[in-house]
Amino acid sequence: MKVTTCSKRPILEPCGLENLNYQIDPYVGCGHYCRYCYALARAETDWREEVRIHGDIVGQLRRELESVEPQIIYMGYNTDPYQPVEAEQLQTRKVLELFMETGHSVSFLTKSDLFVRDLDLLTRMMEARASISAAFTVDEVREQFEYNTTPTHKRMAALKRAREAGLKTSALLCPIIPHITDVMTLVEQLAPITDTIWIYGLNISDRGGLNWKNMEAILGRYFPNRKDRVVEAVFDREHAYWKELRSRLEALRQEGMPELRIHI
Repeated sequence: MKVTTCSKRPILEPCGLENLNYQIDPYVGCGHYCRYCYALARAETDWREEVRIHGDIVGQLRRELESVEPQIIYMGYNTDPYQPVEAEQLQTRKVLELFMETGHSVSFLTKSDLFVRDLDLLTRMMEARASISAAFTVDEVREQFEYNTTPTHKRMAALKRAREAGLKTSALLCPIIPHITDVMTLVEQLAPITDTIWIYGLNISDRGGLNWKNMEAILGRYFPNRKDRVVEAVFDREHAYWKELRSRLEALRQEGMPELRIHI
């Protein structure tokens, strides 16, 4: 993976997520290269070959945080803070070390297990939250849609460690790909290690975008017998597939899983 320096831009940005005012993308681009990713529409490089870092992430961010009172800041909106290059580039760890100085904390989302490396910092922060994203139970299927991610079971094991270490934990069950994602199995596996499970379906509105072109190619090559059914459900939120799934998830919530946040 080629790592280059991005053009000068703000590091601390407004965040539209619930109860979070700010977000940070420690990288520009993401080596995980999930074929369905919404951020591909804004890609500055080919993420399979190149990602970018901020030239002075600590110095610039320290200045940007001077007027921001201690609070939880989100990482994981446009890039994965624990993508493969983080093992050597340490941009995310540098941000966490700065947070230790300034009194800020973090809520992050990742498709990696690398965050266990940083438990020494995370466990000393105010209400730090670790979250994983998961959509596949079979590794061969995961590899078709998520180019370079950590196996789902390893992400879950890491989240379990974070929970045992005292962190708040949650999961994003997303994207649900109709007739491919085993939603109920994932909920069963995630429930014991999370405080909240957010559930979203695959959401693609532009059939001309790179993410949908990627999806069409994968479905045609690996799931030709399911392709038509998948396409029908993806572009129709009132499709019978979603109605049945909503019903099953609501039943689970009634049976004792109140922290299912269902957005399908």
